[in-house]
Amino acid sequence: MNSEWQRTFRNRMHDFEVGHKVPVGAVPVSIKVRVSSGCYHREHSPHAYSFIDRHLSELHMYNEFSLEEHESGPELLVFVAVVTAGISLAKSVIDLIVAIIKARSEGIKKGDHPASPLDLIVRRTYNGEDLREETVLRIGHDEAIDRKIIEERLSQSISRLLLKEESRPTSQTFVKKSAARRRRIPPRKP
Repeated sequence: MNSEWQRTFRNRMHDFEVGHKVPVGAVPVSIKVRVSSGCYHREHSPHAYSFIDRHLSELHMYNEFSLEEHESGPELLVFVAVVTAGISLAKSVIDLIVAIIKARSEGIKKGDHPASPLDLIVRRTYNGEDLREETVLRIGHDEAIDRKIIEERLSQSISRLLLKEESRPTSQTFVKKSAARRRRIPPRKP
């Protein structure tokens, strides 16, 4: 069953892939900073978005990702490099995620509302249809933000999403396994 939200998400990911040069060995992933309750967008968090905008203006590699604004919080569409040792996220992407999380805390100090915790979530589509997501961590607005922990947890969560994709049987895999089983089974004697 596909909801309208899932179709919209699939289309957003597809548009991102089509609109950007896909690096060799990279896969598209959504990294969402979502408020657990309430809103986290320009209208309700003007101070936070002022901080985010300043950070974005300092980035020189803005074409490596896409920042989508939603009522529930910002979403980064990024390409993740898949390497033999795991995955690799660009430093600029990690820095932006940390800045978005810090912006929420700074914005609340200056009067942005509400003060609900943030969930850091990674999502990905498979075969253009299935959607998988994993919550990386939940951060309260008054908690210390540790860049290293955020980077480690993001890498672990994205790696798990990619492993789920590799281990998920496809119809081709099923056909190949069925054919292999048929070859090993000796023919029945009449």
